[in-house]
Amino acid sequence: MDLLLPAASWLMAAAALVSAGACLAARRAVPWQGRQAAVVMAAGMLLMATGGTGPLGALLIGALLLVSGMIGTMGVRGATSAAPCCHRALGSLVMAICAFHGAAGSVGQGVVASAGHGGHGLGGALGALVLLGTLSVVAWTIAAGWRTTSHRGRAARLLAVESWAMAIGVVAMSIAG
Repeated sequence: MDLLLPAASWLMAAAALVSAGACLAARRAVPWQGRQAAVVMAAGMLLMATGGTGPLGALLIGALLLVSGMIGTMGVRGATSAAPCCHRALGSLVMAICAFHGAAGSVGQGVVASAGHGGHGLGGALGALVLLGTLSVVAWTIAAGWRTTSHRGRAARLLAVESWAMAIGVVAMSIAG
């Protein structure tokens, strides 16, 4: 099991880079809100994969992912890109919860313990949310693959690659966390 965790961390980082690269390569098929969310998710996953963030860093990455997810859905209501932007926002939310779960898991270092959350089962609740969120991201990815999209050709292929890479990254982050 110990060998699986570093591999999952680097799989999560590689998937994030593929997802962000596909999102950026799709250019105008993805609004700026979606592109920034993909880049922030990739940066957050890379930082989490290096393992040098510590509890405070994990909290900051989680907060950044939450804000990025909210920005990722601004102004897309009614647009054809609304569903993929909400999918990215869900991915950001799950990654933020994973980051918070990682910070809560390091209660022994004193940062989270001093906040008073150690004895309240916060780690267990966050673990359940991570599992539920991961299953939701994967289910949304599968459902999105069955639906017809408004994009055709290269953009549709890039968006499918981005969606699946994000789902793989979220699953890997759940395993690594």
